[in-house]
Amino acid sequence: MMQGLEKMTPATAYWYARYDIKGRWYEGEAIIMSNPEWAYRYAYDVIKGRWLEAEAAIMVDPRNAYWYASDVVKGRWLEAEATIMSDPELAYWYAYDVVKGRWLEAEAAIMTSSEWSYWYARNVIKGRWLEAEEIIKSNLCFFNEYRKNVLKK
Repeated sequence: MMQGLEKMTPATAYWYARYDIKGRWYEGEAIIMSNPEWAYRYAYDVIKGRWLEAEAAIMVDPRNAYWYASDVVKGRWLEAEATIMSDPELAYWYAYDVVKGRWLEAEAAIMTSSEWSYWYARNVIKGRWLEAEEIIKSNLCFFNEYRKNVLKK
């Protein structure tokens, strides 16, 4: 067992498990799960599957909740969707990569960003998104892309 456990950060505990032990390190898991990013990485790289004990810690952060759903759950993670949809970029990526289609519950959040509204219309809806056009028009760069790639004008 490693000495100085109480001084270890989540990152060093993760690296120790992954590269020194090369497997699960139960003694360090409480430290690792105290940080959403390192908990996600530990589940993905070390456990290579769901880490139920850490899911509550992971789902507090939209970015790591998205990555955990995409890479570990490999599908929708209903318990974390409210957190993921709190960020328009991650809501877009979750719809695109995980839902693989329209994610109606998150469209209001996506519409708070002209950039991610454009990408959602182009790559998820694959067509015009009337409800978001005013938001997209608020950014000339993305509106020009929308006109060219979605409206085909």
